[in-house]
Amino acid sequence: MEHLLGLLRIHVHRGVNLAVRDLKSSDPYVIVRFGKQKLKTRVIKRNLNPEWNEDLTLSVSDPNTPIKLMVYDKDTFTPDDKMGDAEFDIKPFVEAVKMHLQDLPNETIITKIKPSRENCLAEESCIIWTNGKVVQNLVLKLRNVERGEVELQLQWIDIPGSRGLSM
Repeated sequence: MEHLLGLLRIHVHRGVNLAVRDLKSSDPYVIVRFGKQKLKTRVIKRNLNPEWNEDLTLSVSDPNTPIKLMVYDKDTFTPDDKMGDAEFDIKPFVEAVKMHLQDLPNETIITKIKPSRENCLAEESCIIWTNGKVVQNLVLKLRNVERGEVELQLQWIDIPGSRGLSM
């Protein structure tokens, strides 16, 4: 088993213009998968622009593994409907954390990631130094669906006694 590097807190902020899967709306929730870990947000009833504002925390031992995100519509009597998926790479974020930056001016941009065919970014994503922490805001365009985006924020949590990111 690989050694734990630290924890990744994913703040699932909101969904934007999600697909309709019920009569005129949907009851969306998000599942985040990372390796064998699987976390889920709560269901927001009848809303195509849900605000989850939930923190999901994953243990990170291999930063080369992409994080997969799936959005579903909660149904009562039938299987939940898929409302799109996305995946994103945490390597650039982990590299920024490894720099062990200190005392930068608040809101300093460490690096920028442009949308490409290899990622699900809807717009440029900045990894920034804010309030003494490395943070990345992402707007992910959902795939395999007619429309929809999910907004996230990543934040690193060091674990005392872990191998950490001092590689």
